Amino acid sequence: MSQDDLFEQIGITSDDPLAAEPPSRRGKARREKARKRRRFRRRVLTALILSVVVAGAGAGAYWGYGVLHGVHAQNSAATDYPGEGEGSVVVEIPQGASGQIIADLLYKNDVVASPKAFIDAFKANSESANIQPGTYTLKEKMSGASAVAALLDPASRADHSLTIPEGFTKDQVKEKVMSVMRVSAEDVDAAYKDLKGIGLPEVAKGNVEGWLAPGTYDLKEGETVTQVFARMVTATAARLQKLGFDPATYEDALIKASIVEREAGSQKNFRKVARVVENRLTQTDAETGGRLEMDSTILYGLGRTGGVPSKEEVADASNPYNTYRNTGLPPTPIGSPGEAALKAVASPEEGGWLYFVTVDLNTGETLFAKTKQEQDENTKKLTAFCQANPDVCNGSSATATPKPASAR
Repeated sequence: MSQDDLFEQIGITSDDPLAAEPPSRRGKARREKARKRRRFRRRVLTALILSVVVAGAGAGAYWGYGVLHGVHAQNSAATDYPGEGEGSVVVEIPQGASGQIIADLLYKNDVVASPKAFIDAFKANSESANIQPGTYTLKEKMSGASAVAALLDPASRADHSLTIPEGFTKDQVKEKVMSVMRVSAEDVDAAYKDLKGIGLPEVAKGNVEGWLAPGTYDLKEGETVTQVFARMVTATAARLQKLGFDPATYEDALIKASIVEREAGSQKNFRKVARVVENRLTQTDAETGGRLEMDSTILYGLGRTGGVPSKEEVADASNPYNTYRNTGLPPTPIGSPGEAALKAVASPEEGGWLYFVTVDLNTGETLFAKTKQEQDENTKKLTAFCQANPDVCNGSSATATPKPASAR
């Protein structure tokens, strides 16, 4: 728009009575004077209009800046809830999640007021790198610092994780699963029998004992007992494969490793105990005659996991797990061995030992021997310990002084 157009819109035109005056010298002077006055008025009006326009634009810009700056300030400030929160919400932290991913998940579930509140608290806590993946029960509307502390607290995962210690029998696993997952004995038994569902290999001959890999399992929302057992069986098979066992020998490897797990007392003895097991099984013409003679197997057959069998229990040939009376391996594993025990069976320490005895059942101190005479001397130390600690040695039902075990 030209200046003339602009002026016309506000009632100023270029029409002037003097413009029609005859072109005399005097009239010419008067017309020139009138033009000057019009130019002057236009300059004044132009300046006035421009000042109004600029002022308006400036006000709009200032208002816009204020709005945008306010929004930015609001977004950049760490909005945070006060206190430890209220109610509860279940949040799953995926494997490999960064602090930013965790922050976004917590914000999405209204655990924290903003991602930045959590990130600031995450950076401020030196232990935050120890946050583990898994499922957590948290509160809503927590401060960032409270959220970080909750993720570091094992109690937040207690209802969502299942820990199976090394050496646990299937009955012990059953009790733990019933307690943690809040399922019935019938639910667990049904899962044990669902051989296809849990993926139990044929070499196990339908018995899950030994196949329920020890470890901590994060329980996912809606996961069934069968699905959890399937993960355990898969983990066991993966460990056996990783250690190079022939699939046809998987069950034997688990039996040996379960004995090592129960007998050795300490991982530092695992490879030596594994060698004793191998020597006894292969040296059938030795003093032990191919018998393992392990207290742990007798106790398993009796439904116990600790103590020392009595003379009567050692003499009872009706117990199929009595390796004092039966040669070779017992019918099944006697618990779930950990990876360290499996490694020991895969690579036993070199040596000619046929005997060992744990002389202190509290500390696990174990002595190894190649001859029966040497073993008998070591066993005297166990007898002395048991006389001083009858409750430890006699277990839940045995009351007699234990017969020194050939292997122990």
